[in-house]
Amino acid sequence: MATMAATHFFHSCSGDGLSKFSNPLAGGILKQSSSVCKFKGFSSGQHGCRSHVIKATSDARKQQVEIVYNLDEKLNRLADEVDMNAGLSRLTLFSPCKINVFLRITNKRPDGFHDLASLFHVISLGDKIKFSLSPSKSTDRLSTNVAGIPLDERNLIIKALNLYRKKTGSDKFFWVHVDKRVPTGAGLGGGSSNAATALWAANQFSGGLATEKELQEWSGEIGSDVPFFFSNGAAYCTGRGEMVQDIPSPVPFDLPMVLIKPPEACSTAEVYKRFRLDVSSTVDPLALLEKISKNGISQDVCVNDLEPPAFEVLPSLKRLKQRIISAGRGKYDAVFMSGSGSTIVGVGSPDPPQFIYDEEDYKDVFYSEAKFITRVDQQWYAEPSSSNADSLADRSSFTA
Repeated sequence: MATMAATHFFHSCSGDGLSKFSNPLAGGILKQSSSVCKFKGFSSGQHGCRSHVIKATSDARKQQVEIVYNLDEKLNRLADEVDMNAGLSRLTLFSPCKINVFLRITNKRPDGFHDLASLFHVISLGDKIKFSLSPSKSTDRLSTNVAGIPLDERNLIIKALNLYRKKTGSDKFFWVHVDKRVPTGAGLGGGSSNAATALWAANQFSGGLATEKELQEWSGEIGSDVPFFFSNGAAYCTGRGEMVQDIPSPVPFDLPMVLIKPPEACSTAEVYKRFRLDVSSTVDPLALLEKISKNGISQDVCVNDLEPPAFEVLPSLKRLKQRIISAGRGKYDAVFMSGSGSTIVGVGSPDPPQFIYDEEDYKDVFYSEAKFITRVDQQWYAEPSSSNADSLADRSSFTA
């Protein structure tokens, strides 16, 4: 059989749906069949890609050759190779904080820790964390927009990445930048959320070596609040906080709140040191949960057993809460402290009282509106499109 006289062809499309390939050297025309195919990873534009069997006729040789060329199979194979080789190199995730709608301390344990029972809920205030694969095979690099944040192994993000490598054998290291919007020392779990977000990110870069359940179990080695962030965003937490029971959100997502935090932080260790079980609340935490589920948030259900010792550590925090209640004139459904402080939460309105704006004594107070959010299973938390994070006060304090 005679061979083709050339290997280069000019392509054109005819009105009958056939593609024509002209070979000027052989003097022939190749007609391509009109079956339509689409390829993974490629855009077909306005016209489908047309290929399968190409027939060529050469007038010079008076012989016909049949060329079988499966273009869709070739392009699909190339697309698979691109997908496989490219991998994940950059990832930006939202790292939301939480509030404790109620927080009961139920027992002091022999190991010195306290048992708690609390309704944890994720809210829309959060940090943005950018992860990039590092060329280094020995060191992570961490940066942030806020001064005073530790950037070494003391940071929970670095601890989380080290833990992931230890548990999975992954050899990936990262460049991480944190756009910090959640104040530290606030009782909002910002650091714990960062750690959970880092574990999730490391797992994405490694192709999902671990399940969500494994990530949640491992995260308890970093801190008691970290496992909560692997819930759906609303959970009844017991033990030291690491025993997480997912529940349907008992509060409406359009319920506004305002977070108000003075520059001073409360030392969690000092707050627990001053806590006295014999004078704390005796209300059943499950009864609180049931009441919130039925009737919503009200002042009587937002019990926080750590408020009295926190107010001893920081007397000005007690005065701040009292002033918010008084100046709010009933616009808040409840005013309470989150975690071990020092954030005061006002549920029912996104606005702080006027004295926060007007008085010099409060010029360094952090404040932000927020709402309750949850996440979809097998996905990380999404930043709400109308996020309050961009409307934080310029005078917000992030100091520990």
